[in-house]
Amino acid sequence: MLVKVFGSAVFGINATIVTAEVSVTKGVKFYLVGLPDNAVKESYHRMDSAVRSCGLDFPRGKRTVINLAPADVHKEGSAYDLPMAVGILGSTGQVPTERFADHLLMGELSMDGGVRPIKGALPIAIEAKRKGFKGVIVPKTNAREAAIVDGITVYGVTHLREVIDILEGGSAVAPEQVDIAAEFAASSRTYSVDIADVKGQENIKRAFEIAAAGGHNIILIGPPGAGKTMLAKRLPTILPPLHIEEALETTKIHSVAGKLRKEDSLLSVRPFRAPHHTISDVALVGGGSHPQPGEISLAHNGVLFLDELPEFKRTVLEVLRQPLEDRVVTISRARSTVEYPASFMLVAAMNPCPCGFHNHPDKECVCAPGMVQKYLTRISGPLLDRIDIHIEVTPVPFSELSAERSSERSAEIRQRVVRARELQQRRFAGIGLHSNAQMSSQQLRSICRIDGTGKALLERAMERLGLSARAYDRILKVARTIADLAGSPDIRNEHLAEAIQYRSLDREGWAG
Repeated sequence: MLVKVFGSAVFGINATIVTAEVSVTKGVKFYLVGLPDNAVKESYHRMDSAVRSCGLDFPRGKRTVINLAPADVHKEGSAYDLPMAVGILGSTGQVPTERFADHLLMGELSMDGGVRPIKGALPIAIEAKRKGFKGVIVPKTNAREAAIVDGITVYGVTHLREVIDILEGGSAVAPEQVDIAAEFAASSRTYSVDIADVKGQENIKRAFEIAAAGGHNIILIGPPGAGKTMLAKRLPTILPPLHIEEALETTKIHSVAGKLRKEDSLLSVRPFRAPHHTISDVALVGGGSHPQPGEISLAHNGVLFLDELPEFKRTVLEVLRQPLEDRVVTISRARSTVEYPASFMLVAAMNPCPCGFHNHPDKECVCAPGMVQKYLTRISGPLLDRIDIHIEVTPVPFSELSAERSSERSAEIRQRVVRARELQQRRFAGIGLHSNAQMSSQQLRSICRIDGTGKALLERAMERLGLSARAYDRILKVARTIADLAGSPDIRNEHLAEAIQYRSLDREGWAG
């Protein structure tokens, strides 16, 4: 008897339907076809033990053929155990097949019949709804993330026996229910940290406000213990709250990567990723023999923090250039090409020199002549060209550390950031941009116009400070954001003057 059970395969952050065609007839041997990898091929023994643990018969001494269609698509992982096992039970008449066409099943089986978690439950549920399925059966651990898809019934199961009960029309397993709107509203502004925790550093907080308002990448240069990491961790708290569409896309990426926690159904706060400087280029950008999203995709719609930037391998830093520009990662392999979104804010931090005390107000730098410049050249010019704001971080004096006065909280700063972003959304409506940082050179000329006085100010600054040519566009973008925060339709001289000070690394003589 031939039966069809429906599952799914995930490519990139999207899913496609896979049909397990199962036939158990007279004969001998077990055949599994349809480009399965080794994990799929090893399912025979898991299915055998799981089925027998339910008191049912697994066919032996018969000819069992399973085809995973489409047969030209490579099937990876152990999540096909469940649809194949159910197909065998349906083909041998042990489970009714009437509900097979209405449900999509995915899950790894343990030898005692338990159903283990899978990756990509959210995109699988989205595709199931798009294809008109009535229900999805997934492991209990993945049920909450799948249940955020409205208009489809999601069952979370822990054992093969529960799956059989659902297909027989039983009521032992209740559908998973998640009130996404309520959960999202309750947690979309919930953070465990606040920028008010940082004592002093008001100029750095101002730079962070500008970076958040315009979506600008930022690099912090300062000695050890100045508070660079503490500040970076609080940047997401002043970014605009996630929209439901952004939250859904971000959750899909984390679901595919298997990074979604059991208690999470939808990521409601912007992600903050801080990989160690020993990370490989594949782990950062994504890829591998079976492509998976990397750290830059996991930071999509959030913040990627690279601490001790010069300590990263040069090849790792260079792979950042294309995603920073295109906001998408394309991974090409012989069998397929996948794309992962990568629209993130880059926050980098570094010491000014190997000893960490170059330009320190109190401590003397002990680095040999030329060491500071050599240290900075570990970061390529093209990468620095994509970072709009360079800001020096100095140690906080004891008087500010011990002060009792309260600082401005993240919620207050976030309100100003949201207002500035709303101005930018109206400005860029219909041209596919979301923030000032995304402007091209052509758009810059038409949007960031300055008068004669402003041009003279910018010219004097570039001559006296020895600013590079690449600093010109960056200054205009940052000045436009400062004007947006001030609610000004025009870029005024004070906006330009503030933007000019955020180009520390472009100044001649800065490194000695």
